[in-house]
Amino acid sequence: MRLLITGGAGFIGSNLARLALEAGHQVTVIDDLSTGYEENLAGVDARFVRGSILDPASLADAVSDVDSVVHLAALGSVPRSIKDPVATHAANATGTLSVLEAARAAGVNHVVVASSSSVYGLNPALPKSEREWVRPMSPYAVTKLATEQYPLAYQQSYGMQTLAFRFFNVYGPRQMAGHVYAAVIPVFIDALMRGAALPINGDGSNSRDFTYVGTVCRVLLDACERQLSHPEPVNLAFGTNTTLLELVRKIEDAAGLSADVVHRDPRPGDVKHSQADNTVLRSLFPTVEPTSLEQGLADTVAWFKETQ
Repeated sequence: MRLLITGGAGFIGSNLARLALEAGHQVTVIDDLSTGYEENLAGVDARFVRGSILDPASLADAVSDVDSVVHLAALGSVPRSIKDPVATHAANATGTLSVLEAARAAGVNHVVVASSSSVYGLNPALPKSEREWVRPMSPYAVTKLATEQYPLAYQQSYGMQTLAFRFFNVYGPRQMAGHVYAAVIPVFIDALMRGAALPINGDGSNSRDFTYVGTVCRVLLDACERQLSHPEPVNLAFGTNTTLLELVRKIEDAAGLSADVVHRDPRPGDVKHSQADNTVLRSLFPTVEPTSLEQGLADTVAWFKETQ
């Protein structure tokens, strides 16, 4: 199989590239390195197109002669979207439409995209199923709703085979800590390793369904290998529910260190609780075995130690 990964120099994309190559597939990556890192692809035997998905020439080059596209390129982060909603819309909503149109023009009929659990927003239901109502709380979440709905519309309009996953707090090796919009697990691990206090936004009762990147990549690759399509969004998580205070304890256990914690004001746009109903995922991927949070944190801590 010939696979294109948009945003392939990013955290999830670079892990997926490695997994696909290990499975014997050919990989092309497109990334403008605005949020990805070229070092993530060190030693990776993939064709690299350095460019933006908003640049038609770069995108046409990348999508030529591939069988499937995994669209991961995006501007992440709720706070970033609140600061600059237009840039987030361009990268995530317009970017997704650009990828779909480039695939259609190139005759590529299978596209997998990454949406987000943030689309549920103000919906208080736990666990959250795909047919629950959505109410985004941030510009980022709105763009992710567009990211998933465009490919589903392309199924109906053009007969394209598409699959839209809602990611829930993916973590693991190659998720960087040293920037203002970093995710919570690398921020916590990095602070613990440096002997700094772990910053918690709010009282620490917010909860998340943390999902290990290796599990996510196995599902993404399986979807491409089977050219899988589904007419509705699919939660890609496994129904766990861990508060930030519980997460601190688990990271302490994984690292064998004790942490100090500092509480900050809650962030605007942050969802209070997030937990997936994974019934649909299990029906489509009945053999997937998720990595436990304990094992995933141990692997992530080990990667941080190796790279320091």
